[in-house]
Amino acid sequence: MENALVKTPLRKLRRRRTKRVWRLKLKLKLAWKSIKIRVKSHLPGFLVTKKHLLHIKSRKEEQDLSQVARRICKISNDSTKSLAFLLQLPKYSAADFLDRGDLMTPAASPRENISKMWRELHGSNNWENLLNPLHPWLRREVTKYGEFVESVYDSLDFDPLSEFCGSSRFNRNKLFEELGLTKHGYKVTKFIYAMSHVDVPQWFLSSSMGETWSKDSNWMGFLAVSGDRESLRIGRRDIVVAWRGTVTPTEWFMDLRTSKEPFDCKEEHGKNVVKVQSGFFSIYNSKSELTRYNKESASEQTMEEVKRLVKFFKDRGEEVSLTVTGHSLGGALALMNAYEAARDVPGLSGNVSVFSFGAPRVGNLAFKERLNSLGVKVLRVVNKQDIVPKLPGIVFNKVLNKINPITSRLNWVYRHVGTQLKLDVFSSPYVKRDSDLARSHNLEVYLHVLDGFHSKKSGFRVNARRDVASVNKSTDMLLDHLRIPECWYQVAHKGLILNKQTGRWVKPVRASEDIPSPLSTGPKPIHSL
Repeated sequence: MENALVKTPLRKLRRRRTKRVWRLKLKLKLAWKSIKIRVKSHLPGFLVTKKHLLHIKSRKEEQDLSQVARRICKISNDSTKSLAFLLQLPKYSAADFLDRGDLMTPAASPRENISKMWRELHGSNNWENLLNPLHPWLRREVTKYGEFVESVYDSLDFDPLSEFCGSSRFNRNKLFEELGLTKHGYKVTKFIYAMSHVDVPQWFLSSSMGETWSKDSNWMGFLAVSGDRESLRIGRRDIVVAWRGTVTPTEWFMDLRTSKEPFDCKEEHGKNVVKVQSGFFSIYNSKSELTRYNKESASEQTMEEVKRLVKFFKDRGEEVSLTVTGHSLGGALALMNAYEAARDVPGLSGNVSVFSFGAPRVGNLAFKERLNSLGVKVLRVVNKQDIVPKLPGIVFNKVLNKINPITSRLNWVYRHVGTQLKLDVFSSPYVKRDSDLARSHNLEVYLHVLDGFHSKKSGFRVNARRDVASVNKSTDMLLDHLRIPECWYQVAHKGLILNKQTGRWVKPVRASEDIPSPLSTGPKPIHSL
């Protein structure tokens, strides 16, 4: 009897089993809700409930689950990686970027009717309760405006060997069609050109050829208006002004002169003069009778078209809004543009908003207060790794912020305007952790992180739909195992075509309708919308 096996009571067996399950749960260090989300995205139909998880009774079953996770995640079999690590890995691999036609995951999210909520989405309540967590409708609208700005970069001819360097490769009638943006339901009505009378480092693109389309001006953006169908979905007629930034690295911002210029002569009152950074002011307001494209300044070109569109649709009894969007330098131009529109176009009656990406500080305290009093709503999207939103005056402003009670009313200190939506580049599981932080200023990186953002405390959205490959358009930030080439976006064969008759590679002649013309800056007939 002494050598007989002692039977363990059933109660003790149950306790041991329960302890084993809870040890597994603690090892994973994931909440049940998080486990469900992660497993649904990587292991469809398997272990999606707490009840199923309780069936993991042994270390062998845990190892089997790890092997399944490795196989689905398409990573190497590394026994040192825990299940918790595997479930947080990217769900994309190189195989996911092979073209499978209709089997590909759609890149666009569904677009709901937002007509009853558009004012809140455009800041009527300063985006209260919409940013954390980020409302999905707001995410889609902000992404839409960001893609308008990206279209300016994508269509910009920045080849120094081209005589059209600094212009758009497409005319305004086919810009959206060529770039696949007709889905947004807007029509471009006018191109905007700019020049500068002061030295603003590296913003200006010019051809190295002897003959060029313009020695003074660059294409900076466009005006567009929503079509009838889109206007019905969004609840009003929306006029968009999109401003590009620079296509060069961000270091040029460090060389910006911190001097300011009076911006609004109508609002000068002693010490409370509205002032903005002199370089931004020059690009926005410079003009010359000796130029072909800037006999009118960028400001005058834009305001003339805004007033025309507002009058046309107001006369038809429609609700009209103005949305100004820009990236980097374009974000600064967007603020000045919105300021003028809110001040000079009564028909907009407070329906002016700005969505900027990686925008620097623009003006002084008087500029900020006047913009607020005009009712302009500003949402600033910033990456915390991006240095540009901290400029101009990165060191000086940081010191002053620490003694804010004393400096809060100093009119000569640069001020940010509006509400901030702060993102983290490294929240994305697809981005290299040793990436060049200067690349965090890239607009495609902004749109990628925005698409994955849900809240400050949550991770990257597992159901983010935007194309991950776009991150590497002009960067090398994606993980190597995704096998997306770095800086892949460029004109085929760098602009050369094969002449099949001669067998020679030659530079094509640009189509006549795509050649920049001063006449092409004029308004497009509205009846075609």
